[in-house]
Amino acid sequence: MTKSIVAIAGMLAATAAGAGERLSTANRSDQIVIRVDVSDQRMTVLQSGRRLFSWPVSTGGDGYVTPTGTYQPEWFSRDHRSSKYDDAPMPFAIFYDGDYAIHATFSTEMLGQPASHGCVRLHPDNARTLYEMVYATGKADTYIVVQD
Repeated sequence: MTKSIVAIAGMLAATAAGAGERLSTANRSDQIVIRVDVSDQRMTVLQSGRRLFSWPVSTGGDGYVTPTGTYQPEWFSRDHRSSKYDDAPMPFAIFYDGDYAIHATFSTEMLGQPASHGCVRLHPDNARTLYEMVYATGKADTYIVVQD
């Protein structure tokens, strides 16, 4: 295993740590790990081994799946509109697996429960924060881990 993979595994294993606790001894000063827990409908954002945010999300609803795995961002779209779903707004989109993205939703009442077509939906304020953070840090230093 590479040092980077070992560091990510260490950060993910320490899920019970508090917001200010150090979760890894990785030497990467700005590396971001975004952990999406489909079972809990929650996203945890870590940077430099420290937990910064924990937010409710919506993942794939009935008949839709949010694919699990470890990804890196592929591309960004600040004001994206869906070409598949009637031009639906997907602001602050971070695409990570083809058509799958983390993005803002205006259906905030659904956060915390499955409701999407497979994407990971966030409150608009949280999506903006995450988008700006990941965009500034870069794709190469960001990992998105989606787990059941």
